[in-house]
Order: sequence, then C-alpha cells, then structure tokens
Amino acid sequence: MGGAVVDDGPADAKAPDRGWSWVVLVGCFVITGFSYAFPKAISVFFKELILEFEIGYSDTAWISSILLAMLYGTGPLCSICVNWFGCRPVMMVGGLLACAGMVAASFCTSIITIYICAGIVTGLGLALSFQPSLIMLNRYFDKRRPLANGLAAAGSPVFLSVLSPLGQTLQHTYGWRGVFHCTVCGALMRPLVAPKKAKVEQAEEDIKKNIENPPKKKLIDFTVCKDKGFVIYTLAATIMALGLFVPPVFVVSFGKDIHVPDTTASFLLTILGCVDIFARPTSGIFVGLPRIRPYSAYIFGFAMIFNGFTDLMGSMSDSFGGLVVFCIFFGISYGMVGALQFEVLMTLVGTKKFPSALGLVLLAEACAVLVGPPSAGRILDGTGKYMFVFIVAGSEVVLSSLVFMSGNLFCMRKRVEEPSCKEGSAENGEFKKAEDDMKAMSVYTVQMEMVTTGIKETEQNENIKTEEPEKKKETERNVVVNTSEGKLEENQKADPAVIE
Repeated sequence: MGGAVVDDGPADAKAPDRGWSWVVLVGCFVITGFSYAFPKAISVFFKELILEFEIGYSDTAWISSILLAMLYGTGPLCSICVNWFGCRPVMMVGGLLACAGMVAASFCTSIITIYICAGIVTGLGLALSFQPSLIMLNRYFDKRRPLANGLAAAGSPVFLSVLSPLGQTLQHTYGWRGVFHCTVCGALMRPLVAPKKAKVEQAEEDIKKNIENPPKKKLIDFTVCKDKGFVIYTLAATIMALGLFVPPVFVVSFGKDIHVPDTTASFLLTILGCVDIFARPTSGIFVGLPRIRPYSAYIFGFAMIFNGFTDLMGSMSDSFGGLVVFCIFFGISYGMVGALQFEVLMTLVGTKKFPSALGLVLLAEACAVLVGPPSAGRILDGTGKYMFVFIVAGSEVVLSSLVFMSGNLFCMRKRVEEPSCKEGSAENGEFKKAEDDMKAMSVYTVQMEMVTTGIKETEQNENIKTEEPEKKKETERNVVVNTSEGKLEENQKADPAVIE
C-alpha cells in the first residue's frame, strides 16, 4: 500500500483522509476479512476431521487456536519486519506464505501436519499481511479513523458469511482437502501500490540530516509499556481473548448437536456475519461523532460486557431459533468490539507508537487465544454439553470488561488529580512531541551560543593580531623621535652656534 503517506515517509506526514486512503481501506477490508474469517469458518470441517483422524473436539479446536495464536503471537515479529523493511514487502511475503500453507494442508495425512501447515504456516502468512494493513490504514486516516476501522473490520463478517456456507457446499462436492485448494485464491493478497509523490527539496534536506545524524531504527518501542492506559488495555484484551472467539468456533457444532441439519447449521455463522457486517461500520460512524469520540473507551467497555452477557444467555439455547437469536445479539456486540478495539488502542498510544503497541498487544492476546478454544474443547469432551462452554466464555469476557472499566476510571481520577499527567497522555502524543521540540530547541540554543562565543573569540584574536604590529611601529617611532631629540640637545650643548 503506497501513496502519499507511506511507511518510509516523514514521521510528521499528515493523514490525507481522502483519495488513495479509500483504496487502502479496500485492501485492509479484504485482508482483515480473510485473516479473521478463515480461523472461524474452518470449524465447518471439524466433524469430518474428527471422523477421519479419530480425534476429539479439543484436538480439532487446536487448528483455530493455532491460526489465531499465530495471527496474534507474531505481533512483535511483524512490528520488527515493518519497522525494518516497510509494510508493502512484508505483506507480499505474508500472502505467499498463506498460500503455501493451505496448499500443503490439502495433502496432510495426520492432524499434526495440519497443525503445522494450516495452523503455523498459514497463520504466519495471515499475520504478516494483517498487521501491516492495519498500520497503513491508521496512517492514512485521522479524522475519519473510527469509520475507517469500522469498515475495515466489517471484512471479517462479510468473508465469514460467505466462507461458511461456501465451505460446506464445497466440502460436499470436493471434500475438505479440495476446499483448501479453492481457498488459495483468497490467500494471494498483494498490497495496493501507488506512485510515491516525493518533493525534491524535502528529499535533499532529509539526505543532509541523515548524513549529519544517521537515524537509529527502533525495532520495538518498549517505552509504551510505561503507559498505564496501555497496560490496562493489554490486560483486559488478554482476558477477553480467552472467551471472545469460542462461540463462533463452536456455534455450528452446537447447532448440529441439537439435531439441526448440517447445511442449516452452517448458516448460523452467516447470520452472525450479516449482523456483524452492519454493526461494525455503524459503531465506527457513531464513535466518530465529535461529541461521542472522547468516550470511545467507555463504549468499548460496554461492548465487552454486552458480548459476555450474550454468551451467558446463549448457553441456554435448545433450538435453532434460540441459536439464531443468540447469533444476532452476538453479532452486534462482537461487531462493536471489533470496530473499537484498535481505535481505542490508537487513542491511548498515538500514531508513532501504534506499530509497537499493536505487536505487543497481539502477542499477549496470542497466549489467551492459544488456550481458549482448546480449553473449551476439553470442557466439552468432559461434560458433553455446550452450555458450560458458553458460560465459561461469557464469564471471561465479562471479567475483562470489569478490569478495563475499573482501570479506566482509576486512570481518569489520577489524571484529574495530576493535570500534568493529563497533558502528558494527550492523543497522538502531542505533549511528547512538544517536549521533544523543547529539548531540540534548547540544544539548538546552546549550539548557537557556542557558535556566537567562538565567533567573538575569533574576532578578538584577529584584533589582537592587528593591534600588535601597530603598537610595535608606534614604539619604534617613539624611540626614533626620542633618539633624534636627544642628539639635538647634545649638539646644542656642545655648539650653541648651531642654533643660530
């Protein structure tokens, strides 16, 4: 994704919020859709994998967990690659890896090799495409960033609503191995490229600055961990990830367990996805309103607790109609969470620290994602009831919302008591930037004083050098005058007639 605002451009470049930004949004929409939808849509094949490889639900759930864990856990690696190579080449390599992983998975003969190919390789490829697309999206948008994040996040439900029934249909025709061949087309995602608009004068100035002070690249900026808001957000997001992805993974199997036909059960994800499609951009538009945007963190906390209670209520479903109602409300709450999570993170840390913050958050969430679905599978294997799976998942999400809201209120009180802290935590790092500018100005002032002092000393030395010869000449003149006067006096004494 190139254009006016590129990853190798000036740090203070302004987000255009127009033009090529919308093309970048389309690319992020596709990448986000496939990255999030495929780990959930793969649950359509769980029943067939269980029969073919003679394994349990917890074993099949590891596929989705590994995919999501790679998507989240490789966050720091993606941040390093983006800071070193830029967004565009990293995304291209990611698309190729995702393609290779799914092709290899179609030839697997054991569940372990599926873990490696469909889980690790494909997950790494999706991660290398997903995170750079988010970074570029948030660089291209500022005023309309909530709307852009909401529209990009809508890619997940759109692809989910298509991939789930399509996967079920293709499975009946080609089998689960053939489906992986068909999915390769979606994995080959290249970033959108536009010509760079560089200014010659700016480029020359940058070259001079780089020669005088060569820039040092930070692979990951760990100073973001000093921000209390970031720490609270990371803790809450990690707890939330334990249960957030469990219902979409098990809802189709839940429907089949209560004797809903396979094709009909697969449409549960379609219903969830369709509701999610409208929930995400709507949430982005709502939070983007000038009067609402300052309260985006509270709306995010409400979305989390709404999602948790939806899981708790959905655990009591015993019919297809009950699961449909659950999918509708889950789609609304899930869409709100998906649309606001990165907007809130960007608001907390600012644009410059967003790549590092995103990588660290995804790494923390990866641990939870890796444990969540398999633990739910263990509960299902032990109890044989989906009710307990949904209760545990809902409780975890509710707990995360309580942690986030209480921590947010605590930080708000501290900021009221300490106004300087409030200024220091301003959006987009404005205070930090001002502080850096003040330091730079002070250094510049000292340097100018040193230069001025040096100039004065040089002038004084030159004056001294020019004065010394003049003094010598004047001294010689005085000596000559004195000598001549002395001789004249002696002559007068010796011969007074000389005067006459």
